[in-house]
Amino acid sequence: MWSFNLTEKIVNLQSHVEMDQLEEFIEKQNLSLDRDVEYTIAIFDGQKIVATGSFGGRILKCIAVDEDYKNMGLSAKLVTHLVHEAYSRGKSHLFIYTMPENKTIFSHLGFYSVAEVPSKVVLLENRPAGIKNYLKQIIREKEEVIPDAGSKNRAGAVIVNCNPFTLGHQYLIEYAASKCETLHIFILDEDKSSFPSAVRYRLVKEGVKHLDNVVLHSGKDYIISDATFPSYFIKEFHDVVETHAWLDIDIFGRCIAPALGIKKRFVGEEPYCKVTSRYNSIMQEILPAHDIEVQVIPRMLYEKEPISASRVRELIHAGKLDEVKKLVPETTYQFLLSPDAEEIIKRIMKGHKRH
Repeated sequence: MWSFNLTEKIVNLQSHVEMDQLEEFIEKQNLSLDRDVEYTIAIFDGQKIVATGSFGGRILKCIAVDEDYKNMGLSAKLVTHLVHEAYSRGKSHLFIYTMPENKTIFSHLGFYSVAEVPSKVVLLENRPAGIKNYLKQIIREKEEVIPDAGSKNRAGAVIVNCNPFTLGHQYLIEYAASKCETLHIFILDEDKSSFPSAVRYRLVKEGVKHLDNVVLHSGKDYIISDATFPSYFIKEFHDVVETHAWLDIDIFGRCIAPALGIKKRFVGEEPYCKVTSRYNSIMQEILPAHDIEVQVIPRMLYEKEPISASRVRELIHAGKLDEVKKLVPETTYQFLLSPDAEEIIKRIMKGHKRH
């Protein structure tokens, strides 16, 4: 039992009745239920939901309290419950994306600001030195590979998902590596893709082993992809795209790039995806203010079409591995032929995923 004669209940996310009630409440708070919620707690007054909170992965989200029940400590109760539940599942490093006006509430609950887009979103984490520790980690990774790279070393960066690693990715990385003393490759870490993060990291590592000036990093939680950026508090799609881009690029330009001496970021040209194209445009607006040049590289073509991971997955989905061979390095192709790839290929053939 909660105080004030309120009761708590874990919402059954498989129940249409309970989900309809939850979504109705969330919408009244001018929010929407995020797509990857995996656990939800609600506080009821009788049969009426008056507060709720959820998490998906390591992100607390969709935390809302009815206007008539504010200043009763319900946000604290929700967050405390969610943190304990997440900890019980082995998730100790937690994040919250919320509107800036809520920052003080979560700061009082043990969360620390990482980055903010004014009037749009703030990202907080429950570790005071979380991002500082990540920066120490990527500096160590650089020193292990290229120990003599001093502070004057003008480094570049590429951020990739590589789902899977293609000849297009290899071309971009080879070009970027030829244009700077050290190239840092950040690979998106979340498992929202057809190819798991560990596999994607492995394929990149194998595909660039002939380059002696590259350093690989996992993006961890500080390279934010559009697959993980929560949008439940943003109504318009173009605002979601731009807010995600501004937040992600701010963390890169203000924190990650200075730690590694990165002065140039290389991106592939995006002729088809409007989301990625807009992201690249915002990058060109923001990063020069951080003394970082952005260079857009034309995509590598095969039979007059850009080589892309989505094209490779479409061919896998159609069972055309012989055609995939023309679009990927030998290391990727050999992986696809191996027993390690069997389950991945089965999943792709059953239901093609965008990411």
